[in-house]
Amino acid sequence: MSKIENTKEVVATKTDEAKAVVTSNLDKIKETANSAEEMARKIWLAGLGAYGKGYEEVKGRIESLSTESNKLFDDLVVKGEKLETEGKDKVKQVKDDVLAKTEVEARIETVRSKLGFGKTDEEVKLEELSAKIEELTAAIAKLS
Repeated sequence: MSKIENTKEVVATKTDEAKAVVTSNLDKIKETANSAEEMARKIWLAGLGAYGKGYEEVKGRIESLSTESNKLFDDLVVKGEKLETEGKDKVKQVKDDVLAKTEVEARIETVRSKLGFGKTDEEVKLEELSAKIEELTAAIAKLS
């Protein structure tokens, strides 16, 4: 073989080897690009999943809070009605007690005044003078 043929063979072999390396490197690059693309897609999907999960949790909590606040409101209304009834009963009871006490005191005062107890000297003198004035007024009226 001649040197030229030998060189051609070496060049062909080296070219084939270079093609194989380039092809191998291209395959590795494509594989890496596909892997990176797949990883980016997974990251994107994970973000969407996190958003969806967060949305569902917040939605569930809002519904729960809404239900709980409605229940709390209803409980407060029931408690308020009970307290209102108790308050009205207390007011009525106090009012009745005051009226009863006032009536009893008025009766006691009437009995005391009829019996002449508890009057001051001035009140007694005023009543005596009022009685005398009435007698005099009646006598003057007869004379007229």
